[in-house]
Amino acid sequence: MNPVELHDVDALLAALHACRDAWDTPDRTGDPVDLHDHGLQTARLLERAHPEDHELQVAGLVHDLGHLLYPGDDAGHADHAAQALRPLLGERVARLVALHVPAKRYFVATAPDRALSPQSALTLEAQGGAMTPAEVEEFRRDPLFSAAVALREADDAGKVVGLRTGTMEDWRPVVERVARAAA
Repeated sequence: MNPVELHDVDALLAALHACRDAWDTPDRTGDPVDLHDHGLQTARLLERAHPEDHELQVAGLVHDLGHLLYPGDDAGHADHAAQALRPLLGERVARLVALHVPAKRYFVATAPDRALSPQSALTLEAQGGAMTPAEVEEFRRDPLFSAAVALREADDAGKVVGLRTGTMEDWRPVVERVARAAA
């Protein structure tokens, strides 16, 4: 499989627009919103909670792009997206995208009563299952721990059918700002 890279904002926004009617599972049995709406909802939640952290917001917008780029690879979707996005959006955004799966594993280990969407619960084992106590401690020491947890919380909440949160084009100035800073 050849790695995909997105080298300019127009290519990224085109990929994000292609997420309309693209789902986290090929048969649409997964989460109740398409990747397009899920990215918009996640980004908007992060914007409200962390208004100054544009990189975190953009990470929320793009975190599941790996489902579009490499359909069916639930275990690797975050790493694939991070690799594709790193040249354009920089290391922090790429790492946050990659960390949204370990953050799920962290929550499963530390807050077992916390509900996952049915699709997230289904893919958990392919993604490594709950973290071990040693993995939890290592994850907590990561400098991006708090931001990764915030992204995961928004990821879990950003699956509301019919919720309107703006358009992809609304995010162009923020994405451009993050891309310029990463260059």
